[in-house]
Amino acid sequence: MATLKIPTPLRSYTNGLAEVSVRGASIAEAMADLTQKFPALKPHLYSGDGELRPFVNLFVGENNIKDLQGLDTPLDENARVILIPSIAGGKEIKHEGHNGHEGRK
Repeated sequence: MATLKIPTPLRSYTNGLAEVSVRGASIAEAMADLTQKFPALKPHLYSGDGELRPFVNLFVGENNIKDLQGLDTPLDENARVILIPSIAGGKEIKHEGHNGHEGRK
């Protein structure tokens, strides 16, 4: 079975597990197995139309599946898959300067 590494923010949905063994010959099958084992995880990974959310990055070894065959990327039995959610940046804060003009901080 392949091993899927779960990031800390999502471990509350996997009963605290940092790694989960998943079955499947492809990333799609492994992810289906993962969400079948831990259904509460599915809405955090997939949109309502069943597509993988854009901020979800999956790596097989050091390769992002987006650079491989996407969800069709094949997995061997000893594969290590890493799930890494993207982190959004901060937001711009506007404030009024001393002369009444808006400035940026």
